[in-house]
Amino acid sequence: MKWRYPFVFIAFIVLFTFVIGRLFYWQVVKAEMLTKLAKSQYNGFVKVLPKRGEIKTSDKYPIVSNKVFYSLFVNPQDLKDKNKTIQTLSTLLDVDTASISSELLSDKLWVPVKSNLDYQKKGEIEKMQIHGVGFEEHFGRFYPEASIAAHLLGFVGKNESGDDRGYFGLEGYYDRLLKGKEGYAIELHDAMGRPILSKRSDKTQGTDGGNLILSIDRSVQFLVEQKLKDGIEKYGAVGGMVGIMDPHTGDIISMVSLPSFSPEKFWEYDESLYKNPFIANTYEPGSTLKPIVMAGALDAGIITPLTKCTICGGPVTVSGYDLHTWNDKYYKDTNMIEVIQRSDNIGMVFVAQKLGVDRMISYLTSFGLGSLTDIDLQGEIAPSLKSKNAWYDVDLATTGFGQGISVTPIELLVAFSALANEGRILKPRVVTAFEDVNKKILEIPIKIKGTPISERTAKIMAEILVNAVEKGEAQWTKLKGYRIAGKTGTASIPVLGHYDPNNTIVSFIGFAPVENSKFVMLVILEKPTTSIYAAETA
Repeated sequence: MKWRYPFVFIAFIVLFTFVIGRLFYWQVVKAEMLTKLAKSQYNGFVKVLPKRGEIKTSDKYPIVSNKVFYSLFVNPQDLKDKNKTIQTLSTLLDVDTASISSELLSDKLWVPVKSNLDYQKKGEIEKMQIHGVGFEEHFGRFYPEASIAAHLLGFVGKNESGDDRGYFGLEGYYDRLLKGKEGYAIELHDAMGRPILSKRSDKTQGTDGGNLILSIDRSVQFLVEQKLKDGIEKYGAVGGMVGIMDPHTGDIISMVSLPSFSPEKFWEYDESLYKNPFIANTYEPGSTLKPIVMAGALDAGIITPLTKCTICGGPVTVSGYDLHTWNDKYYKDTNMIEVIQRSDNIGMVFVAQKLGVDRMISYLTSFGLGSLTDIDLQGEIAPSLKSKNAWYDVDLATTGFGQGISVTPIELLVAFSALANEGRILKPRVVTAFEDVNKKILEIPIKIKGTPISERTAKIMAEILVNAVEKGEAQWTKLKGYRIAGKTGTASIPVLGHYDPNNTIVSFIGFAPVENSKFVMLVILEKPTTSIYAAETA
């Protein structure tokens, strides 16, 4: 039996060496891998959201800022009386008991209950001293001026991944700049992989978003919203729009569309209200297009202000369609100044026929019609112009007085600005500068989009429009001490292939003062009921 002892001893040594080897392998060779595996099981990475950039008006006032909100979480296993807690929280949070009871009666360690609580509501809950309830703070959008400029601003909602994202307007267009760069934190999990309430460490901050400085004048924006609201009520319109732009810089001073919505509680409104009608709705501009068409004819040299209309003695028939003036009054041998003054449709048919299809398309295109203005707002559209082979004689004729052609309000405003800026068109913009987290400001340069007409043509057309204000249908726009250039427009709304004369879009577009104009303004009322004519409403 003595021979067995050496064998046992050798076996023990071999086994001991094997165990030591395996321990060395797992604790030294594989130590780093095992550490990572353990951390992956007990730790998880969660996003640390940066502060979203502010949006400031031209006077640096934050029209959109951030405010601390709180998310309420509960550890159901720490609750002493779950049913009582459910009743208390449902009352304080104004939520249905059933919506939270199934979660709080579970064996989970971490249940999100309510987000976007303000400091006051957080305090009310904390006073109840409910064991197992905790809070996490986060930033949310805050609107010091309530719903002012809602269509310009857009709103912040959640994308398909549950992350904050800007939609529409400035929030959508500049989302990447505003949202900044995310950080992260390590979240501790239990053995089942469930997050442990309020156990986060090793937080790494991201980079806060940049601020936007706008061209919007806060006082003008507020005044325009009030006046437009009053006008809609006074004239029984279903809606309205106003846009004001500096023709020399392209800066949008004010842009208003009604009805509107609250960006703070956007979910309470119909989604149809989210888009900005000033950049996303199309309409037939009617007589407000006449100065653009006439400017093209003047620039081409085929007419002068004193050219006499040889077809203005009565209605005309084009391709079987009878065309009339808006008031069925006709003036034989009227000149071009009087055509605009009287808003003479037949006079504009004369001008359009002089231009011809090729030059009509060329000038409309050079004025920017049929293409995006590239304004820095999400949601802009642009109806295309017809291709040359799709134009008929009647299309050319009616385009002369602004029917049978569609534009967006921003397209017309930008096109008209050429008449106020020596023939030049500037790219429209709402943001004039960016401000980074260190308060360093980066100015955005102005950009010339084109020069559709000469300086001489622009000045001639401006004087024709001054005459229209002083002697024509827009005499009510005259202001003592100022020379204003402008034109009213009334367009019937197409319904099932024909025009309804009782459903109109009325508008006024103009600029002032004529010498070194400070602004171009477009006012639109949709379907007014007290009067269907722009001269009496817009």
